[in-house]
Amino acid sequence: MEIAGLGFAGIAALVHVYIFYLESIAWTSERARKIFGTGTVNEAAAQRELAFNQGFYNLFLAIVVFTGLVVYLLGHAEVGATLVFAGAGSMVAAATVLILSSPDKAAAALKQGVIPLVGLVLLATSLAR
Repeated sequence: MEIAGLGFAGIAALVHVYIFYLESIAWTSERARKIFGTGTVNEAAAQRELAFNQGFYNLFLAIVVFTGLVVYLLGHAEVGATLVFAGAGSMVAAATVLILSSPDKAAAALKQGVIPLVGLVLLATSLAR
């Protein structure tokens, strides 16, 4: 379960790197506009600054998880797990806020929140033994 938990956390971090790319780099692209429902290029351009900043939040969460994974795998399980819990836990918390504040975005919240939640549960279960 330990490896599975770390694997799910790693996948969640990769998802958040992709979200960073969409929000901070490709915000006005056709693909990003379709995914986020931003409409026209002009409508997306009007939101570019907010999306750019939000994308970096997602990147920073991913970096915390990736750092935790590396530290964990280098043999410092307590520090590594703490970083993984902080990063993936923040991902789950952000997804929870999204679903509570914008129920129409439940699908997006589940996409960004379920994978890190599974990772956290598996890792916590393995560490509790």
